[in-house]
Amino acid sequence: MSTHPPRPREPILNLPTAITLSLLALIGIHAVRLLLSEETDFTLIFYWAVIPARWSVAFGGVQTEEVMRYLSEGVPQDTITPLMALAQYVLADGEGRPWTALTYAFLHGSWAHVLINGVWLAAFGTPIVRRCGAGRFFLLSSVSAIAGAILYAFMNPLQVLPMIGASGAVSGLMAAASWFTFAPASWHWEGRVAQPHERPRERLGDMIRNRQVLIFLGIWFAANYVFAFVQPLGLTDASIAWEAHIGGFLAGLILFPFLDPLPARQKRISA
Repeated sequence: MSTHPPRPREPILNLPTAITLSLLALIGIHAVRLLLSEETDFTLIFYWAVIPARWSVAFGGVQTEEVMRYLSEGVPQDTITPLMALAQYVLADGEGRPWTALTYAFLHGSWAHVLINGVWLAAFGTPIVRRCGAGRFFLLSSVSAIAGAILYAFMNPLQVLPMIGASGAVSGLMAAASWFTFAPASWHWEGRVAQPHERPRERLGDMIRNRQVLIFLGIWFAANYVFAFVQPLGLTDASIAWEAHIGGFLAGLILFPFLDPLPARQKRISA
C-alpha cells in the first residue's frame, strides 16, 4: 500500500466568492424572468432598464413632444408607429428612475448574452477580487456600469428602447485588469514568481508602450465594432450598446489606480 496521502482534488473552477455570487445573481435573475408572463417581464424590463429618453425628459430639459417629433420624422401624419407608442408608454409618468443606471446591468436579453458577459466577468473580475478584495471589486463594477449608462444616454438622448446587460461593468473590469495583467512575468512575490494579480501596476506611459496591452485593447475595440455593427453568426439578439462599453472601460481605467492596494512600478526592470 502507498504511504503517501492522497492529494486533494483541485476545483475545476476556483472562483472567488464575490465572482460566484455575481454569476449566480445574473443567472438567477434571467432564469426567474423566464418564468414570468410576457406582460410582467415587459413591465420589469422597462422599469429597471436604462431608457435615455426618460432621463432626457426628467433631467435634461427635453420635452416629450421633442421625442415624439424625432420618432415621427418621415412618418405620415396621424400614424402611430410602434416606437411612438412605446415612447408614450415610457414617458407617460415623467419619472427619471436614476437607479436604472445600475439595475440595467443585472438584466440580459438572452442566455447567450448572460453567457458572454459571465465568461468575461469571471476572467477579468477574478484577478481584481484577488488583488483588491470584494468591496473594491463591487465598487469598481458599479461605477463602471453607471459610467457606461451615462455615456450611452448622452450619445443617444432620444432613444426609447431599453438598454440592458452587464457589459459596461465587465468593460470596466477589463480596463482595470489591463493595468497589471500584462506587467512583466519576472516579478517575484514572497520568494516565488508573482501571479498576474500580484504584479505591480504599470505606469500609464509603460502601458502605452506595452505591445501586449496595445494588442489587447485593439482586439477589444475591434470586437466591440464587430458586434455593434456586424453582429456575426447571430450571437446576439439585439444591437450592442458600444457606448456603454466605452464608458465602462474609461471608468475602470481611470478609477483603478485609486483603488489599487499595491503601489505602481517605479521603473522598468530588465528581465
